[in-house]
Amino acid sequence: MTTRTTFPSGRDECAVWLTLPDGPGPHPAVVLVHGGGATHEMMLAQYEKWFSDAGLAVVAFDFRHLGESGGMPRQLVSQRRYAEDVDAAVAFARSRPELDAHRIALWGTSFGASHVLAAAARHDDLRAAVVQCPVFSGRAVVSRAGVRHLLRFTVPIASDLVRAALGRSRRYVPLVGKPGDLAFVNQPGALEGWQSVTPPGYGFDNRITAASGLGMLFYNAASAAPRVRCPLLVCACDRENLIDPAIAGRVAATAPRATLKHYDADHFTVYHPPAVDRIVADQIEFLTTHLASNA
Repeated sequence: MTTRTTFPSGRDECAVWLTLPDGPGPHPAVVLVHGGGATHEMMLAQYEKWFSDAGLAVVAFDFRHLGESGGMPRQLVSQRRYAEDVDAAVAFARSRPELDAHRIALWGTSFGASHVLAAAARHDDLRAAVVQCPVFSGRAVVSRAGVRHLLRFTVPIASDLVRAALGRSRRYVPLVGKPGDLAFVNQPGALEGWQSVTPPGYGFDNRITAASGLGMLFYNAASAAPRVRCPLLVCACDRENLIDPAIAGRVAATAPRATLKHYDADHFTVYHPPAVDRIVADQIEFLTTHLASNA
């Protein structure tokens, strides 16, 4: 059973979906953290079902400024605010009587893996953390298109910063596009991949405030890996097409209790059969082991 409600974060409210498994509580819980610009409607329902069928409660939410959550301007990507949202989601999970406050795990996909890794470094009482197709460095994604591509954002970013300072409407740029497009992510197959996780009829807002790119460029969550004390499962794609897959290996090598698993998948096929079946089976085994009552 899934219930939609909200929790406070900063001066706004985040939309949150709480899915409970069958049987009496309090249940162990997994907090789902989505990728860059993505919302709950983009494939999270399948993880809610799979994890709850395995006996785990699931907390999924939209970041502020995105989807059904509050926050203005819309489509603002802020690493600081997103960190606050993850912390607020963990606090929400611990406050619910149906959930066991001492058996909480984090799960993050794509750019959400960065937020999970950073949060796991802040919260040493988490039972476990799982990341898949991890993007641990925003700069590594954007810079793959080359310096000339980065320089194309100079004017939009400067314009957006001025607009923000003057309280005017923000300047937007596409989040994802085709190769050669002025979009923060324009690797081959990226646009088609985003579309593959967008349900029919859902209006994906494919834009972010231009100045958001500055935060993405300087956000390097990989540096937090040595401070992650909980068990960490890193599900890496061997055909990763957004970021150098070696970065996931380096994170797993520096996190004290990390397990690294490789999959024959790219950044987007991880959400679809047959790859998703094997990946989720490994994640469920990992989570149920570390969220067991006697763990």
